[in-house]
Formats: sequence, structure tokens, C-alpha cells
Amino acid sequence: MHYSILLLALLLSACNQSSTQQESNPIVTTTPPLQTEGSQQYADIQAAKEALPGKAHYDRACKACHSGAVKRAPQREMIGLMTPESVLHTITKGVMRDEAQSLTAQEKREVAEYISGVKLGGELTPLPACDNKSATLASSSSINWGIQLENTRTISTEVAGISSKNITKLTTKWAIAFPDSSRVRSQPTFAGNQIFVGSHSGIVYSLDRDEGCASWSYIASAEVRTGITYSASGPDPMIFFGDVIGNVYGLNANTGEKIWRTRADDHPNATITGTPSLNNNMLYVPVSSLEVSLPINPDYECCTFRGSVTALNAITGEIQWKTYTIEEEPAVTGQNSVGTNIIGPSGAVVWNSPSIDVINNQLYVGTGENMSSPASLTSDAMLAMDLDTGKLNWAFQATANDVWNSACDTTTPENCPVENGPDFDFGGATVIVNTTKHGRLVIAGQKSGFVHALHPKDGSLVWQTRVGRGGIQGGIHFGIAAKGETLLIPISDMTDGRTYPNPDRPGMHALDANSGGLLWSTLLEDKCVGRDHCHPGISQVPTVIGDLVIAGSMDGVARAYAIDTGKIVWELDTSQQEFTSTLGTLTKGGSMSGGAGPVANKGLLLLSSGYSLYNHMPGNLLLALELKSE
Repeated sequence: MHYSILLLALLLSACNQSSTQQESNPIVTTTPPLQTEGSQQYADIQAAKEALPGKAHYDRACKACHSGAVKRAPQREMIGLMTPESVLHTITKGVMRDEAQSLTAQEKREVAEYISGVKLGGELTPLPACDNKSATLASSSSINWGIQLENTRTISTEVAGISSKNITKLTTKWAIAFPDSSRVRSQPTFAGNQIFVGSHSGIVYSLDRDEGCASWSYIASAEVRTGITYSASGPDPMIFFGDVIGNVYGLNANTGEKIWRTRADDHPNATITGTPSLNNNMLYVPVSSLEVSLPINPDYECCTFRGSVTALNAITGEIQWKTYTIEEEPAVTGQNSVGTNIIGPSGAVVWNSPSIDVINNQLYVGTGENMSSPASLTSDAMLAMDLDTGKLNWAFQATANDVWNSACDTTTPENCPVENGPDFDFGGATVIVNTTKHGRLVIAGQKSGFVHALHPKDGSLVWQTRVGRGGIQGGIHFGIAAKGETLLIPISDMTDGRTYPNPDRPGMHALDANSGGLLWSTLLEDKCVGRDHCHPGISQVPTVIGDLVIAGSMDGVARAYAIDTGKIVWELDTSQQEFTSTLGTLTKGGSMSGGAGPVANKGLLLLSSGYSLYNHMPGNLLLALELKSE
């Protein structure tokens, strides 16, 4: 198990925030305990890594560029998120092969193990290739990650071929265990007879939908956790995605050939979490960061990253505009208790896919907390930006003065800002819904457990409803869905060491988009029976498929709920049974979380399972289910 990255992720908690303006009761009633055991374990892991033989080779050939001297070079903590196989590929055959020429083959292997903290298993292994099968692409039913431009994540029965009438007839068609991977975080996209998907190892695949074999594969520079955006316009069909070290790619969808690669932000700790959204050959890229983890070191000058949206020409990859979520550039504001500079304002990252409002010529995103003081007015906020220029048209801040970084819950809190959280950002995407009562609304769920509905013209609040208890991982974690005027709200409410005044409400809930009124709630029973890292809550983004809403839970179970009643009409446990993969090996899923929600097309349902981060169950499963023949 990759313990260093697991622990870093636990200390990271890069998705967290505070109470809402309109409620006077505090969300957090007790200060979370310092993670003394975890902090010591992290220190022990880091000390063990520093003793590895690859450190000396890294210091000689790599450290100068990856310690901040080269502005755009990812720092070691960022490239440590890569698998050792990905690191080895990068320095032997990839973009860093020239810089690593001074290293011997053995030294390169030792560098890869030092950076990642994991023993190499070999070179990157692709999935089995298709034999004598031709790829046929067509207009995709999924325009963007959110299915529609409005991010409602609705797939009709006609497109999906699945509804409450036949979902119980689903059976396994094929299963994929991604090589060199321990999590599945990239939402697949259908196009013709192909399925595009990224992977933990950084390999992006075009899969044959009938067999799950690879028509082609492309090795990106790092893990691809975003979904894949497909476009049939332009000279050739293209796909677009981002990687965890801040690169955005445009590939030929027929061949996998790279057409362009663009770095979305100069900051060395930039990352792409949300899937880029496409409209009229403009690609809108949300830019987030993992700098939030670095202040654990009291000598780190926290923090300098600002969230942003970067608009690219989809054909060429050229940057058309870039808008930061914080207009003010970070500057030194003081020193911490050991004399290290404090830099701010920072943070307000964007780790969700923009929704596109063609009527008002705007896009909408949600932002995260500030990582260092002073607090800004655009953290924990919903923002509207002009599609053509990037101009910030308005901002609605749901939680003020939320400043937090990973030093706050450790035994080295010198870099913890005085505000100390509560880390209640908008992790999930905004959605655009047409209502009878208010017309067009832009709506989003927050980790605080609240759902907010705004007027798109000026960002004024229409209604606000608490659905969940809220917490560091939600509340509402990776987003919501909508069918007509019904909002589908997944609630995590995972235990996080804090005490809250409101009860846990893990499960699926439905709201009336006109009023925010509760239509139904289906609370999930805890059936984890002692399984480590298991929880009944829903962190994964849901998808509306016909008259159902489908989402996986952190207990590894995918469930389909009737949209009109909330009744569970189908479920499948992906974590407690084994599936034979296309590699011929046995695999199973784990916690179902993140932005890789269920997708369906012509009677084929795809489920992503396994999330070896943030105290969730690891797993490695992309499962294709098909309807049984009559």
C-alpha cells in the first residue's frame, strides 16, 4: 500500500469548508483533535524515504528544478503523487528523458522509488489491445463531464437504454483492472463504439465498448483523474483532459496522437481535478492545487497559489484568457512562530467542472477555502465569469472567513491560520436548472451540507436549504444532479473527528428546485460491519439515468433510486465480490467516490469503484454491465 501518499492525503483534506452566512448556529462545536499519531507516522515515513538510495541521485539530477528554482516545475510532493512506473516512464521515455540522461538505468529506478515511496513493479503496463477491430466514432451523447452544458448529469432512457423497468436485468459484460493502479477516478465518455477513460498510472485509453480491449493508449505525464471531454467538431474528433500536475491535453480521438499539451497554470503545485468543459471550440479548465499539504512543514512559506479558470482554444491549446478567483496577488503579510514568512491571500481553488450558460454567456464554478490569511471574498463561493473574456461578473460567498491548510490538524501547526477552517468549500459542480417559479437558476451543494440557489443575472440568493450535517468530506462532496425541477442531493456526512450540532444524514435526498423544499430522503444504513475505511455515505457524484438516479457509496455499493419516491430499486456491491478482468486477473472495487459518476449508453452501464485516498477503501474496477438478452 502506498502509505506515504495515503497519509499525505489524510492530512491534506483538500476538500473542506465552513458554515453558511444565513445560519447563526456554528457548524463545528469542538476543535478537531490534533492528529499526533498520524503526524508521527508521516514523519517516520518521510524519514524512511530520505534514507532511500534514490535520494542522492534525485538531489544531483532533479532537485534544483523541482524545489522551486524553475517556476513551472512541479515540486517533489506533487510528482510524489505519481506511481513509480509513471515516474520511471517520464525519465526514461517521457518529457524528462533529456534532463535525466546523467542517470544510469538503475539510478533512474531508484529515483522513481524514492519520489513515489513505492517499490517498482516493472514498466508501465497497458491494457490488452484489440485484435482486428476498427474504432468508429460518432457524435457523443456526453457533451461534457456534466453530460449537458448545464451539468445536470441527466441521461435519457432513450440514450441510456436503461430504466426502472429493466435495470434488474443488468449483468456483467466485462471488467477492467487498470495496471499499476489502486484507484479509479476518471469518468468514462462514450463516443460511437469507443469509451475514453483516464487512469491512476497516467495512461488514457480508447476502449472498445463490446470487449473492453484498448484500441489505443496514450501515456500522460501523471495520473489522469479528470473525466474525458469529447468533441466531434474541428478537422478531427478530439478528446481533452487534465493530469494531476497541471497539464491539459488535446488528443486525436481516432489515434491517440497528441495534438497539443498546455500547462494551465505556472504554479508548481497546480493540479487539474475538475474535467474541462467545452463550448464552441473553447475549453474552460478549472485549476486547483495541492499546495494545501505543504504547510505541514513549518519552514514552508504558505501560501502562493490562487485558483483560476483558464480558457483554451480547443483546436490549438493556446490560452485565450485566465481569471484568478482572487484578484490580489499574494504577498508577505507576516511571519509564523518560527520566523517563516506568511504569504497571502491564497487558495479559493476550483476543483469542479464549469457549467456553461449560453443564454447569459457565463460559466459558473465553485471555489474552495483560503489557505492563508487574509480571507478573501471569493473563497467558499459561487462565481460567474464571462465566456468570452473571463470577466468576473459576480460572486456569492456562502461561508466567510474560511481559512485552512493541512497544518491545522497536526502537531506542527505553526502554519495554521488563525481562522482555522472550517474548510467547507464547493467541491461539486454548479448546475443550471429552469424552474417554473423563478426561471433559470444556478445551484450548487457545499461541503457544509447546504444547497444554494442563485439568480444567474446577479448571483442573488433565491433559497438555501440544509440537507446534510456537513463535514470535511461533506456534506455534499463531489456534486449533485437534476432532472427537470427535481434536484438529487447525495450526502456523505463521513465521521471526521469533529463534533457537529446536526445529525448525520448519509444517503440520497431530493429537493424541489423551485423552493428548496425536501421531497424525500433515503438514509443509508451502515452495513460496513467492521470493514476498515468503509462508510455508508455518498461522496460520488450521482447521475440521472431515465427515471432513476444512480450513485455509488463509500461502502462500495452502487444503488439506483426511483426519482419520484427515493425507493432503492437496484443495488450492486462492487467491493465484496471479485470480477475477472480483461487481463485475466481477479479484481474488485472499493469505496465509490469522486467525480467518476455512473454513465450509460445503449444498454451499457459503467461503474467506477476504488478510491485509495482520504481514508476510503482502495479498489481497482471499471465495471461494464449490460442488459440480459431476452
